[in-house]
Parts: sequence; C-alpha cells; structure tokens
Amino acid sequence: MDSDKLVQLLIDLVGTDKVSTAGSVIEEHSIDKWLVGHPPDVVVFAESTADVVAVMEFASQQEVAVTTRGAGAGYVGGAVPVKGGIVISVARMNAIREINTDDGVAIVEPGVITGDLQEAVRKQGWFYPPDPASLKECSIGGNVATNAGGPHCLKYGVTRHYILGLEVVLADGSVARLGGRCHKDKTGFDLIGMFVGSEGLLGIVTEITCRIIPHPPARAMLSASFQSFADAAAAVQAVLGGGFLPAALEISDKFTLNAARDHVGSGLIPEGQSHLLVEIDGQAESVNSEIRAVGSLLNDLGCLTLETAENEAGCEAIWEIRRAFSYSLRATGLTKLNEDIVVPRGKLVELVAFCEQLQQQCGMPIACFGHAGDGNIHVNIMVDGIDDPVVRVRSDEALDCLFREVIRLGGRISGEHGIGIAKKRWFDGAIDSGALDLHQRLKVALDPKDILNPGKFV
Repeated sequence: MDSDKLVQLLIDLVGTDKVSTAGSVIEEHSIDKWLVGHPPDVVVFAESTADVVAVMEFASQQEVAVTTRGAGAGYVGGAVPVKGGIVISVARMNAIREINTDDGVAIVEPGVITGDLQEAVRKQGWFYPPDPASLKECSIGGNVATNAGGPHCLKYGVTRHYILGLEVVLADGSVARLGGRCHKDKTGFDLIGMFVGSEGLLGIVTEITCRIIPHPPARAMLSASFQSFADAAAAVQAVLGGGFLPAALEISDKFTLNAARDHVGSGLIPEGQSHLLVEIDGQAESVNSEIRAVGSLLNDLGCLTLETAENEAGCEAIWEIRRAFSYSLRATGLTKLNEDIVVPRGKLVELVAFCEQLQQQCGMPIACFGHAGDGNIHVNIMVDGIDDPVVRVRSDEALDCLFREVIRLGGRISGEHGIGIAKKRWFDGAIDSGALDLHQRLKVALDPKDILNPGKFV
C-alpha cells in the first residue's frame, strides 16, 4: 500500500494526534538498544485497547506489518520493524489503574515504567519483585514480552511469576482476556504463559494484572572478593548448599572488576579477581542472623575482603559496585555485545574458563558478570571497531563459538533479553526440533498472515 494512503487511513481510524511520520519519530522508532535498525512507514501512538483493535483490524485486512513498541529498552532488536509498516507505540498507555493490597494485585497499562510501578507499590508497603537493570526506563509491556528477570530472580522469580492476568489483542483485532485477579488458576491452558516471553509475535498486550507481595521489612548485604572466579563460584554453591536463599547473588570476573577500577576508581572496587554480592531480606531478626552466618561461611572459604551492610544506605553503596559494571565496560570505548546466556549453575567455572580461552582465540576482551544464583551470566564481548566488516566477521565468529559452547553445556542462548533479531540465526539450533515445530504451529495459528512483528525468530 502507498505510504501516504496508509497514513491517511490510519488518521481516519484513530485521529491525527495519534499518527506520525515525522523524521525524528520515525528514527526513534526504528531501533532499540541493539546495533541495527529499520524505519517503519508510520508510528501510531495507541492510547487505548480500542485504538489497538482498530489498527489491528485494519492491518489484518490490508496485510500490513505491525510491530509493537514499549519503551524501546530492549537489547536484541525485538522492537525493530524489520518489515517496515506500522509501529504501534504503547508509551501513552502508561496508567497504573489500580493497586489493591487486599487482593495483592496491581492493574497497569503496558507503557508503565517498571520502576514507577515498583515505587508506587512500595509506598503502600508492598513489593513488585522483577527488577531488570533498566527498570527506570523499561516498560512493563516490554518485560512481559521478554519475560524479563533481574538480580532478584533467584529468590523471587521472573516476570511470568508475577502476571495473573492479561488483556491481549490478537492479529485479527479480536480481544482475549486471560486470567484475572486470582493467585491460583487452573482453568484451561496456561495461555498467560504462552504470551509472556512471546516478544510481540502472537498478540499485543494492552492490560496487565500483576501479583504484588508484602515488602520485606529488612535487608542486609555482603560484598566479598576472591582470588579467582572458581573460588567465588564455589562460594555460590556453598551459600546455597548451606540452606540459604539470598534475594540476590551476583558474581563478576577480573576483566569486569578492572574496568570498574579504571572507571570509578580502585577505592570503590575491592581487591581480587572475582567479586560476590549477597543480599538477604526478610524480617529484621532473621536477616541479622543470616547475614552473620553467611559472612562467617565466606570467611571460612577464604575470601580476600568482606564488607557487611546492615542498613539501606550501606546496601545501596554495595549495589553501586554492581551498577558500575555495565557503565564501566561502556567507558572502555569498546562496543559491548551483551549476551544474556544461561548455563546450569554447576557449569559457571567451565563457562568463564571457556570465555578466557575464547578471548585469546578471537583477540577481543570478554567480561563476565551477572546472576550467579540462577546461572544467568552476562557474557560481554568487547569489540574495537565494530563498523569494520572484518572486525564484525570476527565478532560474529566469537558469538558462534560462545553459543555453541553454551548449548554444549546444557545452557540457553537467552535468559532475559529475548531472541529478537540479534539471536535469530542461532534460534533453530538452540531448541529441540519438536519445540521449534510447535513455535511455528502456534505462530501460524494465531497470526496466519504473519503481520505481527514479522521477520523475527519464528
């Protein structure tokens, strides 16, 4: 369809103020945080479910590609409209409609920023645990699309564990309401689970009912450094094997620590070649006893340094160490290819040993840090001159080697960022052939014209 005609028909459907082809708008909606973008023909700023329904009915009739976008904070090109067409932005659908502590739910629109929901719930003494690193800029809709996680997944789980209900607009414009306000529900298939993590390929989420829980009244943290990554990984197993379930258990390697020392100063970053961050939360008395017991355990395991924080200010100071890692890697001036791979927790040492070999082989530094408690380690291949075609080939070869090894170790190529475009070429080899066939059947059944986020991994 001619783009001018497309724009006019959309204006007729939803109104002039919701449709844009301005250069700056097209540019913004052509890319997320991945390296490559593609412009849409037009952007529609939906403000209601009715807007989304109208656009999808039209797109289905005309067979026009539609890509949904939340805050654009994704790392894998999941919101990049590779086939052009229409981008439906849900950024204006940003209302927190209800917080009900009696029912333990918050009902939100998909454009709500995750950190804003956490803050609003916290003011009432409650807690929405999923906490991706980009929580101050990512949207709940995007979290649902990728089944986002974060440091507190170990104890509290990922986004899927906090979604009780969804309103979804399907490819033909029909609406389905899934689940509701109940914390237990075995009425039919787990349709919510099918849409959480589907990356906009099966439908467009327009309302989300989130589970919220009482906020733990106390927390404390430990910052421990070790002589080697193997020592820190052994400490992870010892903590969990000792019967402790930390709220967060984060690990980092020597390249990451050295980059942080260069960026923020060695005074903030402890000595050693690996770092472990442990957070305990709960009732004050139990937190105090657990943090002492875990600290004693880490001392017995031969940690080089050990810092304890037992108040909010101290905990935040320790989290600043963790938050410095990603910014410090960017400050090296190298392009950071952030791969959120997952391996069985017992394979962490093998993974990092492999990465040390791989960086020698490919001639590119590799930094590893992340969520040790669940094996979700961010492997960052640091590339100098990513725009050079020769360098790009080398970095792709390094990624090939990494993903092959992750699969060999029984791991997965994505733990929380999704597949999008960035990992599309590895997807078929990363899952069982029967599972691949099932993905394709579901896509055909729900989107037979292939108009929802086309050109992605299914």
